[in-house]
Amino acid sequence: MRLGFVINDLATELVDYTTTHLALAAHRRGHEVWYVEVGRFALAPDGRVHADARRLASQRFASVSDLMASLRSIDTACLDLTVDKLDALFLRNDPAADALRRPWAQLAGVNFGRLAQQAGVIVVNSPEGLYHAVNKLYLQLFPKGIRPRCLISRNPDAVRQFMDKVGGSVVIKPLRGSGGHNVFLVRREEPYNFNQIFETVSREGYVIAQEFLPQAADGDTRLFLLEGELLEVNGAVAAIRRVPAKGDLRSNITAGGHGERPDITVTIRRIAEAARPQLKADGMFLVGLDLIDGKMVEVNVFSPGGLATAGQLAGVDFITPVVSALERKIVAQRP
Repeated sequence: MRLGFVINDLATELVDYTTTHLALAAHRRGHEVWYVEVGRFALAPDGRVHADARRLASQRFASVSDLMASLRSIDTACLDLTVDKLDALFLRNDPAADALRRPWAQLAGVNFGRLAQQAGVIVVNSPEGLYHAVNKLYLQLFPKGIRPRCLISRNPDAVRQFMDKVGGSVVIKPLRGSGGHNVFLVRREEPYNFNQIFETVSREGYVIAQEFLPQAADGDTRLFLLEGELLEVNGAVAAIRRVPAKGDLRSNITAGGHGERPDITVTIRRIAEAARPQLKADGMFLVGLDLIDGKMVEVNVFSPGGLATAGQLAGVDFITPVVSALERKIVAQRP
């Protein structure tokens, strides 16, 4: 099978990214694997989508490090890929990573993914679903009982009033963003830094103020769902308890947090079940739900990371089942 992975930029890809592990697993299963940077698509006059893309060499890679080194090798020149010749295209670029430096690139993967889908290529996650999930407003489509109260506004007075309503403390972050970028805890009894924080965050657009969940100080749980169901192997659920660095609110691994194996409680399973209908309806193949204190605080649908780490903590392989599920989708679509 011919599989393509869409990324932001090869220069910013890291060895431990989930995408790298997925590509390695696919390659080891004998598939032809292509990497497509989101800025290298083209629509030809005949209506076909092309891309200047890199194809993984046929050699066997011992590790993700070897795979990435080969991709970055001067011998790995970009080739003209006719995208509709792929069996599947996996959209793994993060629009938030391009929001400031390359705003034109944010929806390129989604838009060219739509065209590839129309040409018969299986595209995951669904471009239509991703279009509606491009910012944190997407969380508001899920049942109220599984998400914290929040306000989305650019009015600082409205945020202050909301703080009073939810107990005096809120987490403020940009409506678009990832990786713990510009996430702040603001307390009503500490008004001196509110204006500066609000100004910093609102510079990027709308602000989301989310009620502060006290257990956030202990971290959050990243839970992986595959085709709307808990990703579970041999009784182990794909999840990470992300613990923040001392003195830091953010539990993101990229922001200095570290991972531990979480307890999968009845509440966690209930949240996953409640989220499933919306995710299935939107064609979300692989997602990461961030949970704190019985609430779902974020839905990561573009490039949820940490899947390999979850497998290392649990002592099982969560990567291969994702590739297997994609294989089944391809076979099911064939005439």
